[in-house]
Amino acid sequence: MSLDEVPTEVSSNTRRTAPDRGGRTPGGPPPRSATVTPWSLATYGFMAFPLAFAGLPIYLHAPDFYASVMNQPVTAIGTVLLVLRLVDALQDPVIGKLSDRYHEARSAILFIGTILLGAGFWMLFNPLSGATLFWFAASVLICTTGFSIVSINFQALGGLWDVPPKARTAVTAGREGFGLVGLLVASVLPTVLAGWLGTAEAFHWLTLAYLPLLALGLFLLWRWLRTVPLEVAPVGTISLSWRAILASRWRRLFFSILFLNGFASAIPAVLVLFFVRDRLGAENLTGLFLLIYFLAGALSMPLWSRLAGRYGKLRAWRLSMLVAILTFFWAVALGRGDATAFAFVCALSGLALGADLAIPPALLADHIDEDARQANASGLFAIMAFLSKSALALATGLTLPALGLAGYQPDGPMTRELDLALSLTYAGLPCVLKLAAFCAIWLYEKDLAPDKAAV
Repeated sequence: MSLDEVPTEVSSNTRRTAPDRGGRTPGGPPPRSATVTPWSLATYGFMAFPLAFAGLPIYLHAPDFYASVMNQPVTAIGTVLLVLRLVDALQDPVIGKLSDRYHEARSAILFIGTILLGAGFWMLFNPLSGATLFWFAASVLICTTGFSIVSINFQALGGLWDVPPKARTAVTAGREGFGLVGLLVASVLPTVLAGWLGTAEAFHWLTLAYLPLLALGLFLLWRWLRTVPLEVAPVGTISLSWRAILASRWRRLFFSILFLNGFASAIPAVLVLFFVRDRLGAENLTGLFLLIYFLAGALSMPLWSRLAGRYGKLRAWRLSMLVAILTFFWAVALGRGDATAFAFVCALSGLALGADLAIPPALLADHIDEDARQANASGLFAIMAFLSKSALALATGLTLPALGLAGYQPDGPMTRELDLALSLTYAGLPCVLKLAAFCAIWLYEKDLAPDKAAV
């Protein structure tokens, strides 16, 4: 398919007219609230697989690759990654605003982002022999920029898909389900290939295999764009500024709760490896624990979709927070020899993860529809990405130094006081933050759920 054949969005004052499955173009605008079929959900959601697949190699395997294979200093690698993470988070709102401004070229924007993501990913594990650290920084920057461009527009298109409000959780659940499968494959495949081919050769072939996978995701997404109705902005819609964001009570509440809940989830994500090794003494089971966590998240997607459709998105999200609170309250009491119990903690927290991934984007899509913010869809989803990355950065920047001040040294000797400090930070603090988010939804449920968004 050439760029001339790439589908484009219509102008902002009309609704998209799409051909039916037989290739016929209807005489008028497509019917509102199109049915979500398994095929349309698969062609849309598949792109989440290569997007999620890229994340673990970039942030988990690449630093070790450059330290062990390319012999680069760990301190320098860590500094480069910290700076690039800040750049990555700060550029998201800019990418969102530009994507909204040029929304009629959305497919070309996706193409550019995919090229950057694929090129950066290949560069990352095929470095030049000279200027290795600079090559590492440039590769990560190109890769993460492409990732942000594709993921922001990908999520925005899901929010603009003209489906019934009850089906929006199914859309996000299907998308995030593909993403969790991508994470599962990415957590296993590099280790298997490295054991078979060696580290350097394994990542060389991994990048070569990734490129056609990414191309397939883009092709399917283009195909989806040609066959579904998208909501478009009404005439005279203004650009979304930070002042406009804060002026909306719904957006103030939603984004505050989203950040609070994301911060609560980011803390155990940052500390899980330390908790498993130094508190449980079960480092050899780390891979199994992560597998259980992601698998539970993927399998829980249909459950949260059904609960959201039957009881409302906010109530389903609140229920998931309650599951997480009880799970991490239990985890505070775990210690050495409790590996089996922690496997259940991973399963239950993975269950709650499914709702965190599926429900907030569906709520935001409801708001975009109700507030006629179709022209700002990319910007609003970019804010979600920015808050998620900021929560992770804040969790990293606060919890590890705080534990260091308490005397904790990773893989060092543990005392009763250090055991308690690690447990309370890993599991106790998320309980408190999740409880605050739970109470906020409960107190402001009517403000957060207008008539249509509540269903």
